[in-house]
Amino acid sequence: MTKTTKVQDIVNIFESWVPKKLAYDWDNVGIQVGSLQQSVKKVMVTLDVLENVVDEAIEQKVDLIIAHHPLLFKSLKQINLDQTSGRIIEKLIKNDITVYAAHTNLDIVSGGVNDILTDKLSISNTEVLVEDELEKLYKLIVYVPKESSEQLKDALGNAGAGHIGLYSHCMFTTDGEGSFKPLEGSKPFLGSQGVVERVDEVKVETIIAHSKLSEVLSAMQDNHPYEEVAYDLIPLANKGKPIGAGRIGSLISEITLREFCENIKSVLEIPSLRVTGDLNQKVKRIAVLGGSGKAFIEHAKRKGADVYITGDMTFHEAQDAWQMGLNVVDPGHYIEKVMKQAVKSFLDSKCENAGIEVVISREITDPFQFL
Repeated sequence: MTKTTKVQDIVNIFESWVPKKLAYDWDNVGIQVGSLQQSVKKVMVTLDVLENVVDEAIEQKVDLIIAHHPLLFKSLKQINLDQTSGRIIEKLIKNDITVYAAHTNLDIVSGGVNDILTDKLSISNTEVLVEDELEKLYKLIVYVPKESSEQLKDALGNAGAGHIGLYSHCMFTTDGEGSFKPLEGSKPFLGSQGVVERVDEVKVETIIAHSKLSEVLSAMQDNHPYEEVAYDLIPLANKGKPIGAGRIGSLISEITLREFCENIKSVLEIPSLRVTGDLNQKVKRIAVLGGSGKAFIEHAKRKGADVYITGDMTFHEAQDAWQMGLNVVDPGHYIEKVMKQAVKSFLDSKCENAGIEVVISREITDPFQFL
């Protein structure tokens, strides 16, 4: 009998990449409307949860919407069905559609919105623009029969364990002897109940970043032959990678600000943008912060950016950047739509054997038109 997939199952998969803990305290991520216990056969990915998107989800018989921008951001004081916000909630509940949001955590996470934007714009050698903390690191020590050790090591490395600088699958092994006595009710891979078994084992040691912890431990359990896995997980004092908003890096070679702006429009498929500075100036070092990043102009300048790309730039902040010699490009907030394909691709890769269909919303949620 096929196991029914629940919202909770999809959330667990998604949060193995985009954990909620990365979101800022002021943000509202996770379940917005619905139930974690609801059955899921079809998932829709969207930037925003507007009424046209909900109507699209109803028409396509979607069970779960995963959005970047939270449907519920400010506290609700009423649900008035005569207003748009009330109608959206009513339609979701009546049609058994659960809504889940990943906002600043999807901006911050490795491979998230800002990394997608830098990849599309060919910005390389990137680092975090606004550092909030250093990722926690752990040492995993696991004991495995010698003949199963290579399979386990490969699985751990493929799940993200053993990353040190530009190297992956970094592990240390020690040969030894393990012993155990299977008790009543056990189903041992080796040995018999009531008899002490001695086995040639390997102790495998590796390092794990906190963001990969769930995925690595899951891979360990799935690829270990024992019914009960013996392992240690030890927090380390070593400093992990910086975690935070935005990215900064460099183009392959200098180009004019005008040429770079034209490239932004082409790659991100936008009709126009706003820009400050001398369009003939040569630029190379680029900072990017998807969404609204006017509060981080100083960070971009301090890290040596020639150009700062962000949305929702207001007059006085743009003026401040202009006066300090930092070129600002405002391509709008809607460029965050790049998250849709990335989330779909991730879920497709993880749910390919679960019979889950993942679709992208085709509805336009950008309120602006350009004349």
